[in-house]
Amino acid sequence: MSHDHHNTEARPITAKARRLTWLLLIPAVLATAVGMLLLWPGDTPRPNAPVDGPVKVNGEVRAVTPAACPPTPEGQEQPGEVCGTVTVVLTSGADAGTQVTAEVPAGPGAIEVSPGDDVVLLVLRNEDGERGYSINDFQRSRPLWLVGVAFAVAVIAFGRWRGVSALAGLAVTFAVLLFFIVPAILDGRSPIAVAIVGAAAIMLTVLYLTHGFTITTTIAVAGTLASLTLTTMLSAVTTAVVHLSGVADETANYVSITQAGVNMRGLLLAGIVIGSLGVLDDVTVTQSATVAELARANPAYGFRRLYAAATRIGRAHIASVINTIVLAYAGASLPLMLLFAADSTPAGELLTGELIAQELVRSAVGTIGLIAAVPITTALAALVDTHRSVAADNTEPARPRPPEDPWTAFVERSGRE
Repeated sequence: MSHDHHNTEARPITAKARRLTWLLLIPAVLATAVGMLLLWPGDTPRPNAPVDGPVKVNGEVRAVTPAACPPTPEGQEQPGEVCGTVTVVLTSGADAGTQVTAEVPAGPGAIEVSPGDDVVLLVLRNEDGERGYSINDFQRSRPLWLVGVAFAVAVIAFGRWRGVSALAGLAVTFAVLLFFIVPAILDGRSPIAVAIVGAAAIMLTVLYLTHGFTITTTIAVAGTLASLTLTTMLSAVTTAVVHLSGVADETANYVSITQAGVNMRGLLLAGIVIGSLGVLDDVTVTQSATVAELARANPAYGFRRLYAAATRIGRAHIASVINTIVLAYAGASLPLMLLFAADSTPAGELLTGELIAQELVRSAVGTIGLIAAVPITTALAALVDTHRSVAADNTEPARPRPPEDPWTAFVERSGRE
């Protein structure tokens, strides 16, 4: 969503366009703030009882000693099975610095360790109270930090100050998710209400933070709000008609058991709303900026020509985005697709099962909301920019207009660098 808007704001802003900005922005901000106050969770939810289970410690693999695997009850070794011991030096816990021995991880999905690997071990005790260790997983904090730093450097190197504002917007998104949406749902609030308010808070903050306080951004906000409302209503109707419960896999089933107060269908709706927001932002910002650039390139364009030209661009954008959505879902569920391909269950039965039906509804409803965002945002932008073009023809050409506010000046300056 790194569109450059500083040229699109060079034309005069009419009083009508300015009123439109405040008439939309003030009620949206007030409604979002009131919603967050009403839905804000109490104390951070904690487990009702201490979690029982083995203690975890960190360690570094020093040596791997292979050994012959014991025969199975049938007298045959499993193909590809690796046995032996692993020497590990503990790097955390009360016994840090101690060298211990653990079995080579075995079984489906077991990790393969080599000397120098940082691993997580489970501390086990037998009936006699003797301590043992089992390698559970890799430590991933260091490589994940490196990936995060590389991501931030790439964004800033390409986007410069606009990249910095994009990273700040990403931080706001994570903050709203971690400190409002997730705790509020765990606290028993309505998942769909929390998702709508949280999505509005993310949208209002991130769009203005990333693209500046401009008419173009305000039009994108209006288009996103309208499309998000339509997506929410369609999601509620569709999940009810298709009879989706929201409990389609092991994770959802576990949540429904351990968090009895969470409305699972509402949680499904919340996921659809939040998942749709990111793509909606991209489409609405693109359409709003496209109309502004077309109006600037040819001020003689009226509403109809602006709308038609920008809609043609929007159609091409939607076609590529729809393919992106499908590929994203296919990539995330590739193991499930392989399982279904190897199964003898009829395709009709697989597609109508809740797990697949849930993803089909999610994709279809999100796509409909995405398609609606194009005409809605394009019409709003064409209406505003038509009035701005008329105002430009009647404006004295001498006087440069000062920036609307310091943040807009900052964004405009960073876009030119």
